[in-house]
Amino acid sequence: MADAAALPARLVAESGGAPVALGVDFPLGLPRAYVVRHLAGRFRDFPDFLRNINNFPEFFEVNQSLATVAPERPFYPARGMRGMTRAAHAAALGLAGAADLSRACDRATAERPAGAPLFWTLGANQTGKAAIHAWPALLITPHPGLRLWPFAGPLGRLLAPGRVVIAETYPAEALRQLGIGRFGSKRRQGDRAALAEALRSALAGLGAAATPELAAAIRQGFGADAAGEDRFDCVLGLLSVLGVLAGRRPDAPPSDPWLTTWEGWVLGQTAAPRAVTPGGRGGGSGTA
Repeated sequence: MADAAALPARLVAESGGAPVALGVDFPLGLPRAYVVRHLAGRFRDFPDFLRNINNFPEFFEVNQSLATVAPERPFYPARGMRGMTRAAHAAALGLAGAADLSRACDRATAERPAGAPLFWTLGANQTGKAAIHAWPALLITPHPGLRLWPFAGPLGRLLAPGRVVIAETYPAEALRQLGIGRFGSKRRQGDRAALAEALRSALAGLGAAATPELAAAIRQGFGADAAGEDRFDCVLGLLSVLGVLAGRRPDAPPSDPWLTTWEGWVLGQTAAPRAVTPGGRGGGSGTA
């Protein structure tokens, strides 16, 4: 991840020292139930936890089985196994139920499905491995001009010359922000290509012009190779950031101190997460 570690400095150099807003498709923050159970009183907030993560030397090691899952080593599972569930994972972490593995912004809303919980590392929808790779490379020994949204403040206030502000984006959320509902599968080139006009209209509406290379990629559904889905997600994240910078979406999360100290939020999200039911399931994010 050497290139990732050098990314903030490269972005500052390429911008000529202008402010940089960087949308990333990996989680920024920790679930509040995990914080209450294991971190309360030990750290001030998520950035403070990152600064002191050397106190948890095994934190990023993925567990092969539930027997080794611990607050200091929460990621699971390393591979698929019969009978494994998120409920069992939560229990191994001392949490009340599977829904406790999720942050508020991971839960489903009326507009989009749930995202995967942070510590889960299996399946196409998981985000745990992204955090395992990105946090050490970008966040633990950060560039001096790097700031984390929303922990350091609203996006507009953070943008200043020489700074890179990292904010979490979520492709499924970005689609809803663009007014695009269900459209097929983003894993299929043809389905991505069918959204070309919608993406061109979104760019034009934000006063942004695509380079010839980007225009061709949009027209061609971002290519036939497996990385086409990733390129598509990147453009969705970019449009989400541009929408906030243009004032179309809020540059701060809802008024909840948990979101700006520990859990984080998805940039531009306005729809509230569905409530967790008494049975411990919230909007689909806590299923087994």
